[in-house]
Amino acid sequence: MLLSENQQRASQERGTFTDGFFVSDDGPGIDPVERDQIFTDGYTSTRSGTGFGLSIVKQIADAHDWNASVTQSPNGGAQIEFTGVDVSSSQTDN
Repeated sequence: MLLSENQQRASQERGTFTDGFFVSDDGPGIDPVERDQIFTDGYTSTRSGTGFGLSIVKQIADAHDWNASVTQSPNGGAQIEFTGVDVSSSQTDN
């Protein structure tokens, strides 16, 4: 699914933890069986996907020495969590 299609179908939310932040949505979520694979280069669950999106996200997290993981959001969608982040010195607009 193209990101723009997913954005039309799901509302998004973001927030912070004491050691990081998250981005979540209320879409269909990511099957727990697939969660270990989603950051792999070239992995996609759709025919039209490239498998680059979340792989690039993971590379950016790794470059900052952050941890990236995926879980289910409180609304049932996907939640990507970034931990190991010094949020006290980060600028936020919350």
